Amino acid sequence: MISLTTQEIRVSAESIYQHEYSVPNKRQYVYAYRIQIGNEGNVPVQLLSRTWEVIDGTGNRRVVEGEGVVGQQPVIMPGQFHEYTSWVQFETPIGAMCGSYIMQRMDRFKEGTSFEVEVPKFMHVAPEMLN
Repeated sequence: MISLTTQEIRVSAESIYQHEYSVPNKRQYVYAYRIQIGNEGNVPVQLLSRTWEVIDGTGNRRVVEGEGVVGQQPVIMPGQFHEYTSWVQFETPIGAMCGSYIMQRMDRFKEGTSFEVEVPKFMHVAPEMLN
């Protein structure tokens, strides 16, 4: 897992190639990815939205934006983490993702203070590319 901490929020990412859903001879490479968002601060935070940059092996980029993650806007208490799994498909055996979350502090003195948390760039690589 690759990790990055921004403003006391640690984001870790891991890619898992999905053999059963991939069809390489049709240029379909499917990956699950697991994200863990940990609150290393002293106040609860809520994840409001996300922005992903999805980059295939030829350098083509697409941006995916939306509220929450997998239909949730979790509140993460100090010392706790939220973990979820999602998926992505590429036409190339190698790809990458990076992005950011907009979070909000749930502190009564800083209520409504939103901030951006960076998601580290992580790679998706089909196993046959490693041989």
